[in-house]
Amino acid sequence: MILFKLSINNMKKSFKDYTIYFLTLVLGVAIFYMFNSLDSQQAMLQVSESQKQIIKLMITMLGFVSVFVAVILGLLIVYANNFLINRRKKEFGIYMTLGMGKKQISKIILLETILVGIISLVIGLVVGIFASQFMSILVAKMFEADMSEFQFIFSKDACIKTCMYFAVMYVAVMIFNTYTVSKYKLINLLNATKKNEKVKIKNPFLAIIIFIFGAGILAFAYWKVTGNVHSLDTAEKILPPILMGIIGTVLVFWSLSGFILKIIQTMKNTYLKGTNMFVLRQINNKINTTVASMSVICLMLFMTISILSVSLSLRNTMQRDLIEMTPVDVNLYKTANLQEEYKRYGKTIKTTEEQREDSRISIQQTLKNNGFDMNLLKDVIEIPIYASNDLTFGKSLGNKLEKIKEEFPGMNFETVETIVKLSDYNKIALIYGLKQYELKNNEYMVLCDFDSIERMRNEALKDGNDILEILGKQYKSKYNECKEGFILMSTSHTNTGIIIVPDSCPLTEEMKEQKLLVANYNAKTDEEKEKIDEIFSSDDSGFAQNLANKGIYIDGMTKTNIIESSIGIATIVTFIAIYLGIIFLIASSAILALKQLTESSDNKQRYTILRKIGCDEKMINKALFRQIGIFFVMPLILAIIHSIFGIQFALTLMEGLASSKDLLPSVIATVIIIGVIYGGYFMATYFGSKNIIKEEE
Repeated sequence: MILFKLSINNMKKSFKDYTIYFLTLVLGVAIFYMFNSLDSQQAMLQVSESQKQIIKLMITMLGFVSVFVAVILGLLIVYANNFLINRRKKEFGIYMTLGMGKKQISKIILLETILVGIISLVIGLVVGIFASQFMSILVAKMFEADMSEFQFIFSKDACIKTCMYFAVMYVAVMIFNTYTVSKYKLINLLNATKKNEKVKIKNPFLAIIIFIFGAGILAFAYWKVTGNVHSLDTAEKILPPILMGIIGTVLVFWSLSGFILKIIQTMKNTYLKGTNMFVLRQINNKINTTVASMSVICLMLFMTISILSVSLSLRNTMQRDLIEMTPVDVNLYKTANLQEEYKRYGKTIKTTEEQREDSRISIQQTLKNNGFDMNLLKDVIEIPIYASNDLTFGKSLGNKLEKIKEEFPGMNFETVETIVKLSDYNKIALIYGLKQYELKNNEYMVLCDFDSIERMRNEALKDGNDILEILGKQYKSKYNECKEGFILMSTSHTNTGIIIVPDSCPLTEEMKEQKLLVANYNAKTDEEKEKIDEIFSSDDSGFAQNLANKGIYIDGMTKTNIIESSIGIATIVTFIAIYLGIIFLIASSAILALKQLTESSDNKQRYTILRKIGCDEKMINKALFRQIGIFFVMPLILAIIHSIFGIQFALTLMEGLASSKDLLPSVIATVIIIGVIYGGYFMATYFGSKNIIKEEE
């Protein structure tokens, strides 16, 4: 009972020491609960069956991610708890001089850990429960779900899971605390406040050389992931730039303390002004002893900025592209002119006479022959799509082929080009709401909206290298660049190239590769649309079963399926990115905050000396603010520089999915998130440090 009262009194007395620790625990518990309560939140969302499956997949993936998050939070709690133990060494030394044994001290720490854990767990769960209601609204918005049945939801499973994970973390902390206390010696505890980290002064010339070398490594890594990105087509090739980035970061922070002070010392007016001399020497010493932690914090901030910016940009791009790329309700297409055998999904398939006959008739006729009511469709347009083995992607690039091959060695240049007649494309363009074109009898044009392929094609078109030969006749490109357009619906701009030729081009029946049908549903209500949609999207529908029995394959995509799958992918990526990004941000902020609080505790005597030589509290607080501010800003600046190139690399890899056009809103959202959490930790650190340096010994 005495130990319990002592623990309570210690907690009240040391509340300011527990602020960062407590804040981190509450945020960790709240976020953990929020993201693990999605299984309960989805119950009130009115979504389609396919969306339910996507949400189920997202919940499963978040479950795996939560294990990783729990490990990060566990390590963070151990690190934070270690700070609190070190902070109270002198207190424990006094206990031992009064006759208290190490076991009793361990019990006091154990009780304090349990009490802080229970309080933070309860408050974190309360915050998480209320915040999860907003998460429900966010999920509904992302999946465009009906929220008419919205109600307050408490997830029993998420609560149990959160309690279990954090219980395991606290058991680990308790074991760590017991082991730490058992190693203490009385003399070390009593003299703990008099010990400071040993600082080795680096040779400034060596530091400058190391800094230049580290900056050079980073510059080379930046070039590899941006200027030569297309050569990084395997994990083995991507790994070296990542390792160079890590090594370069460590070298930059290692070398900073060696020459920053020397440089500022040459600027006498700045160095000798106010408390600048004190602040700079403090910073110099701190950088010297925190190379590893500063490097880790910088890299974690880099991951936070990159993950949040890219994922939110992906989400914004996919939302915008969906509107543009799904102009009608359905696309259907089938292979034309089947031979006795053909390849499908990498397998050689022998065909029946019935299948070959069906490939020669229109899709509309196939639908009628198999019992589909054509009155269910309107705005029906069907066109043939041609191809020729004599016209490949490589041949359309002309004499630019070899140059482009060097830049894109993994590209398949033997793919046959897609050819569509002008009048057929204009029919599609009319219903899609796209621009229609005109061509002379000796002209052609290229439609392409996939950025990297478009650049290749433009390279071939811009220098007059634009002559194509089709069936013995030469055609010249009307434009010296590709024009935007497409014939198949998609989740994003992925059209790699369509050759549009005049109607007079003598394309033969044998060159027909596919037939494409586009149409809208002849329905007035959403329920009617869903019924028609089910016919094309379900393998269990009577129409689908009839086709399957005959071995007839009509592939296709509906607007509903494209939107639902795209929203699902974007939402999964966004949620996991936000989850990881915020956890990385909390971890890096907390580590930096605790490190600064430790430094403030160790340097109390130095601030006492400042008071004795005439510095008032305003000057001391200003010096402390600048000192902590510089330490929070330094890893953030390098992380931002890393992110500029990292985001560019990620956008290039996800070309066609995420666009730099949608990056600005994502960056603004990321800045707000970092500003709130990172800035919050900075202010908490400043006020905590200010209280520490005011304490009497």
